[in-house]
Amino acid sequence: MSRLGRSGVDVTPLGFGAAPIGNLFTSLDDEQAHEAVRAAWQRGLRYFDTAPHYGLGLSERRLGAALRAYDRTRYTVSTKVGRRLEPAGSTGDDLANGFAVPAAHRRVWDFSADGVRRSLEASLDRLGLDRVDVVYLHDPDDHAEQAFREGYPALEKLRGEGVVRAIGAGMNQTEMLTRFVRDTDVDVVLCAGRYTLLDQSAAADLLPAAAERGVSVVLGGVFNSGLLADPRPDATYDYGRAPAELLERAVLMQAVAERHGTTLRAAALAFCAAHPAVACVLTGPRSAAEVHDCAEQFAAHVPDGFWRELRETGLLSPEP
Repeated sequence: MSRLGRSGVDVTPLGFGAAPIGNLFTSLDDEQAHEAVRAAWQRGLRYFDTAPHYGLGLSERRLGAALRAYDRTRYTVSTKVGRRLEPAGSTGDDLANGFAVPAAHRRVWDFSADGVRRSLEASLDRLGLDRVDVVYLHDPDDHAEQAFREGYPALEKLRGEGVVRAIGAGMNQTEMLTRFVRDTDVDVVLCAGRYTLLDQSAAADLLPAAAERGVSVVLGGVFNSGLLADPRPDATYDYGRAPAELLERAVLMQAVAERHGTTLRAAALAFCAAHPAVACVLTGPRSAAEVHDCAEQFAAHVPDGFWRELRETGLLSPEP
């Protein structure tokens, strides 16, 4: 287990990202979602991350239902604020936002103090829990002023009141996360896709700042939304079609992995977990089989020769 900053909240080195059980891209049924959570528990994962955004609340509902089988003191749950859900009455779907669910609600950007509290209350209701352990400000990219002026102080107050135990921000970029690390008293930041075998931009600013300030980093998007899990011509990178040059690089990395008796998935996970500022690596499995594979890959040894060949061939930058 790893401690998140100075919060007293512990997480397992491998965590369960619950966006896929909110029907990310394609649908699955409740039982498939519950089987994935049960498999995670069997493999020792005790940190579960969700958000209202994921399937317009479906991820929270499914995760909460599945976790009711377990002792609440034995696992850590995080959710996010910044997108409140309001009834929409639409008969369409939410695929434009990436989720195969009916568009019965709409997302409303809201990083106000009132919005933060209302969002958290709604999340607790969907989860069926009396508390969550960690709350992140979710993707405040275009709402920085309100997030820093209102949203962050609201989270700090909730932490002071004991309503939540750890606070932070979760984003797909490093610049603003680094600002949170340097200018606030967050416990943890969740960085998606910016420290992987294909993109080490977080190493330039966020990771050094977090290490200096004693702030923990949780890494998501470690497969860059699919390319590093299975580099096929139709693979996705950051939720879109993978650029040709990145696909070629991933295919070359996969060939190196195979020569050294390992897999690209194992290497992608090991690379992220090795940084000293990283407390947890989140993956987003959508089935029990994917959970078991992630756990096995995470535990696998990646030979030193693999890393040496990647760096010698320029597929991975030299170590600083």
